[in-house]
Amino acid sequence: MKPLATLSLQESRQILALAVPILIAELSQAAMGFIDTLMAARYGAEDLAAVALGSGIWLPVLISLGGLLMAITPMVANHAGSDQLRRTRLIFHQGVLIALFAGAFAWLILRNMEVVLDLMQVTGSLKIKTLGYLDALSWGIPGMMLYQGARSYSEGLGKTQPLMKIALFALLCNIPLNYLLIYGKLGFPELGGVGCGWATTIVMWIMALSSGCYLRYSRHFRSLYLITLPRPRANYLLTILRIGIPIGFTLLIEVSMFTVIALLIARLGEIVIAAHQITLSFTGMVFMIPLSIAMALTIRIGQFNGRKDPLSAAITARNGYALVCCSSVISCTLIALLSMQIAAMYSDNSDIIQLASSLLLIAAIFQIPDAIQVASAGILRGHKDTAVPLMIVFTAYWLIGLPLGYLLGLTDLIVPATGARGFWLGMIAGLSVGAILLLLRYQTIKPRCKRPTGS
Repeated sequence: MKPLATLSLQESRQILALAVPILIAELSQAAMGFIDTLMAARYGAEDLAAVALGSGIWLPVLISLGGLLMAITPMVANHAGSDQLRRTRLIFHQGVLIALFAGAFAWLILRNMEVVLDLMQVTGSLKIKTLGYLDALSWGIPGMMLYQGARSYSEGLGKTQPLMKIALFALLCNIPLNYLLIYGKLGFPELGGVGCGWATTIVMWIMALSSGCYLRYSRHFRSLYLITLPRPRANYLLTILRIGIPIGFTLLIEVSMFTVIALLIARLGEIVIAAHQITLSFTGMVFMIPLSIAMALTIRIGQFNGRKDPLSAAITARNGYALVCCSSVISCTLIALLSMQIAAMYSDNSDIIQLASSLLLIAAIFQIPDAIQVASAGILRGHKDTAVPLMIVFTAYWLIGLPLGYLLGLTDLIVPATGARGFWLGMIAGLSVGAILLLLRYQTIKPRCKRPTGS
């Protein structure tokens, strides 16, 4: 038997081998949003506003419904670990059915957003362009749901590189499609911000069809005959929903909290809004590192649970925590040291740079509890434990982080109102509580796994 230290080093390499392609895929999808914003901004301020408003609506819908399909990963990993690949076919087919229903539901939501825009007091041509953008994009959401199902399935089997390549290919397609449809080149109509929605829709279906072709023709999946007419299987369908619905609500809680914060600080003026957005944008990119490691932990732990090997699952969890702690300490240090330079990359306004720099200093501390809580969530998903983490996240974000942020940022009840800084301090407090509770939850469920006979 190899020494535990050697096994740990090997496991760290396995985690990173899964995490790096996931990270590249996540960054590719984030880059598509950046390109959409950049190209819409060059077309016109109103079109940029329409894309920004529309993105604030469709992204939470996509993220929360996509959470349903993230349940496929630990289920497939579990069956793969126990060499029951045929059963993974049934899981994939139920995932396809859920993706189709979720896509249809999202389609209906996005095509009926006029009431929401009226409540937001969006009027005139901006309202028309925003609705046009959402209508165009609504046709792509079902394709994105199918891609998410295929991605979750492939990742459950430890195949993360092919989906990374699909995401990179989609990014390359997004640029010329935006150019053709926003600006009306090569005979295509000039659609402005609405063209950005149609370009995104086409890219989403490119991703869905590419992932379908991969599952159909790849030597890894060819013998499983995955691309056939799916038939409902109640037991698998209900299991996916039981695991996936809490994941979806967890993601919705996280996204909605940041949306509420943005609305609450809107009264503080353009400089505060811009500085907050800069901080959120940069830390969101950095967050993808621990997120990718967490998704790799879900895969590895799911596989070890399928093999009835809790010792290896525990080693994976320990190495995962070590990796996210190392990455978060590095990112914390770099953000703290380079806060002024980071802010200056986004703006040349000295007031915005100064405020954003101070927010980034606070956000640097934010990295450590954020990394621990997302790693814990990934580990718990590998154990198919999602309901209790949902309650923990709700408590940390909505009962601690947001109320404390409001008190610190917009009232004088504790200290003189600190504006956006108060909300970031509140988030640090909420995330710290969440990280501790999720760690304790993992310690609670660990004994449920029995060691293999003779170990």
